[in-house]
Amino acid sequence: MDCPDILDFEASGFGYHSYPIEVGYSLGCGERFCMLIRPEQSWVYWDESAEEVHGISRELLQRSGLDVVQVCAALNQRLGRRTLYSDAWVVDKAWLNKLFAAAGMQPSFQLSAIENIQTECQYLMWDKVRNHMLSESKVERHRASSDAEFIQKVYAQTQTLCLGVHNTGTG
Repeated sequence: MDCPDILDFEASGFGYHSYPIEVGYSLGCGERFCMLIRPEQSWVYWDESAEEVHGISRELLQRSGLDVVQVCAALNQRLGRRTLYSDAWVVDKAWLNKLFAAAGMQPSFQLSAIENIQTECQYLMWDKVRNHMLSESKVERHRASSDAEFIQKVYAQTQTLCLGVHNTGTG
């Protein structure tokens, strides 16, 4: 079963003024990678409740984050011309745009909504399956690459369940 390539961001908050602080991906049910992003000087918005979710402090970003040019160059080199998918495309695309604009670069890859590759069956059961898998999950970190891998697992589970529905329905 093929797993889509997934990209995910962690951010400084949930609103318009938020910015990306970590980017991660999981490729085709295999390679995982993530990078912390050192905020640009103009990126000042910080939401404490977002920090509680992802556990990434501003101090960690200053100490261990890469600058935006390094992050964008690494993403372009590693991802090439792939199409990656997001389960939160509206915000992830905005953060991707903000990241690459700050670096003065363009992504070599595309980011698309996961809904573009889901069947109707997958779309209809997505939230229920995701919530069930979250409740059963032992994942302790809410971070970009582990979230990307989790999205792949939800995709695969919905695909399997939908195949079972179609196979049972055809008698």
